[in-house]
Amino acid sequence: MDKLKLIAGPCVIENEDLIYSLAERIKLVTNKFNIDYFFKASFDKANRSSCSTFRGPGLEKGLEILSKVKKDLSLKILTDIHEVSQAEEVAKIVDVIQIPAFLCRQTDLIISAAKAIKGTNKKINIKKGQFLAPWDMLQVVKKFEENGLSPSTGNLWLTERGSSFGYNNLIVDFRSLPQMKSLGCPIIFDATHSVQQPGGQGNKSGGQREFVAPLARAAAAVGIEGIFMEVHPTPETALSDGPNMVPLHKLECLITDIIKIRNVVGENPANSTIEN
Repeated sequence: MDKLKLIAGPCVIENEDLIYSLAERIKLVTNKFNIDYFFKASFDKANRSSCSTFRGPGLEKGLEILSKVKKDLSLKILTDIHEVSQAEEVAKIVDVIQIPAFLCRQTDLIISAAKAIKGTNKKINIKKGQFLAPWDMLQVVKKFEENGLSPSTGNLWLTERGSSFGYNNLIVDFRSLPQMKSLGCPIIFDATHSVQQPGGQGNKSGGQREFVAPLARAAAAVGIEGIFMEVHPTPETALSDGPNMVPLHKLECLITDIIKIRNVVGENPANSTIEN
């Protein structure tokens, strides 16, 4: 069984000091485990509910900060892109390019990301849209295949982050994990965005972080290759997605639980107990 992939960090780059300190502190936690850790943070939250909310430092300053974290702390880095023009520059710095759920069907963005990592061992993590069925991700995978990124490389990851359930709410259908696994890609479970309440606070999203741990444990029991969690030292003061982020002091305990469960069940989804 491969090492658990952990993608963890704040929603957005709030400032350089916070990012550097948080990356350093998360590394101290993850060093206690035999896992494959990727520090994540966004340089721009281009899909915020309101123009009045914080978006981040932008591409140039954001990549400068992430590059410093990568070099000084010897960490692998993940960040997301929202525009075709960002793919090449981002690929020069990060180890994983992430495509947000809202943009998972944007063909030009997919092509640009695939081209940006061509000839490297860098990865792409693409989140399943809240509006898509798990099997709809087959067409997304095919777009990558047609542009040189095959699932057989292990370099294309698919992430479950919940499905729209009425207004301002998401729900996780855990059948999606084995369904997407059948597409041949490593499966990541996004435990923090799955408890998000999109637009639930009017000009910003709400969330129910009390359900992060139960859902993360459940995903580990079904079978996953990795877990995605946004983490902050004080979520109450975070500039984006605070209501669904994991407090830093809770991270070690949660990782411990996930690893224990995964060590029992493995990374592959359990076979059905129902005979056809």
